[in-house]
Amino acid sequence: MRGKVCVITGATSGIGLVAAERLAAMGARLVLVGRDQARGEAAIARIKRRTPGAEIRIHYADLSRLVEMNRLASEIAAIEPRIDILVNNAGAMFAARSVTEDGLERTFAVNHMAYFVVTNRLKERLVAAAPARIVNTASDAHRGNTLDFDDLQSTRRYRGLTAYGRSKLANILFTREFARRLAGTGVTANSLHPGFVATRIADNNGGVFRLGVSIAKGLFALSPEKGAETMVHLASSPEVAGVSGGYFAKSRPATPTAAAQDDAAARRLWEESARIAKLPVA
Repeated sequence: MRGKVCVITGATSGIGLVAAERLAAMGARLVLVGRDQARGEAAIARIKRRTPGAEIRIHYADLSRLVEMNRLASEIAAIEPRIDILVNNAGAMFAARSVTEDGLERTFAVNHMAYFVVTNRLKERLVAAAPARIVNTASDAHRGNTLDFDDLQSTRRYRGLTAYGRSKLANILFTREFARRLAGTGVTANSLHPGFVATRIADNNGGVFRLGVSIAKGLFALSPEKGAETMVHLASSPEVAGVSGGYFAKSRPATPTAAAQDDAAARRLWEESARIAKLPVA
């Protein structure tokens, strides 16, 4: 990993921060993406305590907004002529439905569209660094869910856990379709289930929803250190060089649901996402 450029979204806390620490210790040059400046500065300080010579740059963006997704990718592309590793990890869970300025349901915007827009905008930089890798944080929360293409923004009925599960299904389908489109470029794309991890996920909510998730974290959740292992494996291990389109858990290949292996759904999601983002479908 020495000298490799590694871009990580959602890098200022949780598994993203732990992965950043470990990749910096391996010699990677980090390009972190966060939303909060105080957490960003704290993250940099923490990484440099462990790896004093670490090279780190940080960008801030609200990844619920299309204009910010595009601005972030443009800023990174202007500075980095090549990107060896892109880790899409930023995500959130919302108990109540809310809509972004783009008219998108917020879970869909943050958890799926940010992956789609940022990765597409940085594709040329990844191809320039080939062999390069894209690592997408998904989740086994996708199980039991399907995408309703007539209501991707959950206007008819909204449940926070269902919206989250569908967004994680979208992550796997996006990874699968992008891997197909990247064939022959030297860039791989894989997704992962980190486990149920004690991170800041759902902390933005209040009331019974937040309390319930907090109790579950205390009883069942993995530590961020444990949860980051598969992410680091996919970003750095020679064992997965050349592997693309896969879904991993516990650093091993795993089998997602039939809905997550639906190539027609993957293509349709790509087309719908490109239309929303005003990006070429082909």
